[in-house]
Amino acid sequence: MKLFYKAGACSLSPHIILREAGLPFDLVKVDLAAKTLADGSDFLAVNPKGQVPALALDEGGLLTEGPVIAQYIADKVPDSGLIPPAGSLERYRVLEWLNFIGTELHKGCSPLFRPNTPDAYKDIARQTLTAKLAVLNQGLQGKTYLTGERFTVADAYAFVVLRWVPHLGVDLSPFANLAAFSERVGVRPAVQAALAAEAQG
Repeated sequence: MKLFYKAGACSLSPHIILREAGLPFDLVKVDLAAKTLADGSDFLAVNPKGQVPALALDEGGLLTEGPVIAQYIADKVPDSGLIPPAGSLERYRVLEWLNFIGTELHKGCSPLFRPNTPDAYKDIARQTLTAKLAVLNQGLQGKTYLTGERFTVADAYAFVVLRWVPHLGVDLSPFANLAAFSERVGVRPAVQAALAAEAQG
């Protein structure tokens, strides 16, 4: 498999999950501004959406959308525990968090990344994002990970989004659970390996 990525972007989540799952893969760096690969070729020819992550599959074809890629990888190694079995309530709890992170947190960060977002709207976006982070903080109360004691694909995604937040002018200091969670996830060997690989790429 080949993971098309940009260092520190949301593609870090499936990168971590690939390493957690112990699957072989190659990393392909993308210049998102120019929509090109390292060899100068057109990324849009690979993924017309022009976004990362994208996963080129061993059997051919391309899979896009981070939460879907995360589930695909986890299902390839069911014994990893990265996602519970299909049909179980535990799986739907993981998917519930995946969707919350994607639609409320990840997309909530988007206007704060854009230089052309009006300042007045950025203030509103920060307030909204802070309220959603409070929900995540509460969800971690008394738990090691979002759905209990086992690390799942939702935790990888949450970790990546939480890495962005301090750079967006959002204060995380009221959320002790988020800080402890980020620290716990950050020392996992697969996470450390993914961060190191992206820093070297």
